[in-house]
Amino acid sequence: MELKQILILAILVGTVVMFLWGRWRHDMVAMASLLCCVVAGLVPVDGAFQGFGHPAVITVACILILSSALQQSGAVDNLTRMVLPQSAGPVVTMAALSLLAAILSAFMNNVGALALLMPVALQIATKQNLPPGKILMPLAFGSILGGMTTLIGTPPNLIVAGFRAEAGDGGFTMFDYTPVGIVVAAAGLIFVMVFGRWLVPTRERAGAEGFETGSYLTEARIAAGSKAIGMMLRDVNRELEKGDAQVIGLIRNEKRIPAPNPFRELYENDILIIEADPEALAIALSALDLKLEEELRDLEAQAKAAEQPEDKGDTDAPEAPEAKNTKTIATKSAKAEKKADTPETDTQKPDDGRRGAIQSDDIALMELAILPNSGFIGRSATDIHLRTRYGVNLLAVSRQGQRSMARLRTMSMKAGDVLLMQGPPEAIHDFASRLGCVPLAQRALRIPDNAQALKATGIMAAAIGAAAFGVMPAAVAFAIGVLIAMVTRVVAPRNVYDAVDWPVIVLLAALIPVATAMETTGTADLIARFLLNWVAQGNAIIALGLILIITMTLSDFMNNAATAAVMCPIAIGSAAQLDANPDAFLMAVAIGASCAFLTPIGHQNNTLILGPGGFRFGDYWRLGLPIEIIVVAVGVPMLLWVWPL
Repeated sequence: MELKQILILAILVGTVVMFLWGRWRHDMVAMASLLCCVVAGLVPVDGAFQGFGHPAVITVACILILSSALQQSGAVDNLTRMVLPQSAGPVVTMAALSLLAAILSAFMNNVGALALLMPVALQIATKQNLPPGKILMPLAFGSILGGMTTLIGTPPNLIVAGFRAEAGDGGFTMFDYTPVGIVVAAAGLIFVMVFGRWLVPTRERAGAEGFETGSYLTEARIAAGSKAIGMMLRDVNRELEKGDAQVIGLIRNEKRIPAPNPFRELYENDILIIEADPEALAIALSALDLKLEEELRDLEAQAKAAEQPEDKGDTDAPEAPEAKNTKTIATKSAKAEKKADTPETDTQKPDDGRRGAIQSDDIALMELAILPNSGFIGRSATDIHLRTRYGVNLLAVSRQGQRSMARLRTMSMKAGDVLLMQGPPEAIHDFASRLGCVPLAQRALRIPDNAQALKATGIMAAAIGAAAFGVMPAAVAFAIGVLIAMVTRVVAPRNVYDAVDWPVIVLLAALIPVATAMETTGTADLIARFLLNWVAQGNAIIALGLILIITMTLSDFMNNAATAAVMCPIAIGSAAQLDANPDAFLMAVAIGASCAFLTPIGHQNNTLILGPGGFRFGDYWRLGLPIEIIVVAVGVPMLLWVWPL
């Protein structure tokens, strides 16, 4: 064994130990490993950071951004509402959720798919009086299984494709993973659906009595094109009840009807007073294409500001922001608010709507609680000129079960009220500090926009199609998709980098040169020969199964992307030693790296459900171990059939 081989093995062993120890974040460990290789002369200085330009790294970053666009636009919320059964038992519900998670994970980041469906799973668990973990663990495992079926389903698949391309055989295409992946995933899903309810430990949700705001009261307008136009109020309530929401009042022509007749027909521009919990708010709005009243009023302000000529005599007047994709809705309520929100005693020029309009690129949603000494207590949004002075909107109010008969903008606030605010983050924080409010724990609150959801779905589908049919490389196709999403404002340009999981990106970029060093120093061949000669005894089938098991075992204790990067050179070396098909061995790495079911640290999705499900470290193996046995039992024959040795 040469000195360079000893050094790279020592660095590799140290890296794996640090991954397993978990004291440092995985990107820190990966970067330390890379720098050790550079210092030891195993990686040339001028090639140390070439991994950051690797196509797999670019593709992962772009997919994270486009997945975020699907999530924030409400595209997957709409799909969830249409696909999941509204009234079914726990077994059917768990099966439907797991299957939907697997399908979504095939075409978007599987962590994003789980994050989208977790609130739905928790709602269902509450409705059916089930421990949350009984639904969360099958959901998480389903999302992991679905990721192995396509090129973009999970980062390890992209890494494996990159190593194949560097070997001179060209990268795997979009659906090369599907024949083996879909059979393995189906076998795992069937086991989860049939036995999951018995094998998942019964645990109480951690922190279940923690952050709870109660139901919101919000105003939603029946805008042009809404499904609610012409419907009776009772039919609207039936639709909203599916998302645990209800109509408690109606506003028509500025007149409030607190207990409207259920047979009353609804018209365009009617305003519904809706009560819904935070997680159900998006579902309630998207079910009937309703629009938040304050959002529409803000669009009206933008449209009015764009139409009004600039007052040349006032050099201090702010420039009107450009209004994009908005329509002017001339209503009495807009005029009334303009009059009400203009402070007569203000020494500045009365607001003309320009200052209050909120740009779509800047908006965020945040929950604020009103402190006992707040300056907002006893006053309304109109009293303090909320939009014109602070540049934020009040979208909804939660008052712990109490209902107010006032309009949202004239509601007198009380200590302890929770406000759902919309606006630039800095403006919301400024408002909170000035008026004595405190931000609550961050929620994944999304206001659905069907037009943006359609754009996000179209962009993702086009990028997948371009990559799948070889029109252009995957990295280029998805990068173009991200650019189009930014230009069309599906993803706000200022927020685009927030969607990228940078520790994963750094980990991939750092370990790619390390994996290359394993190959150039001959270490990968050395490990392969040891496995083949002493364990597999030169049998290619045993070697293939061994690669799959080792990869799966490592993936249970270290990051799956790191596992793929470490195992790919070993798989290629093993295939070369046996004069076997390297594609079969690379596919074994792809499957093994995607199947981390024994621990909460092997995959981010396992970690995500640890707290909400109330799980312990040793709870995962009861369902996870049988799944991993099924993966080996089904995966090896399928690999031999689809990718003959």
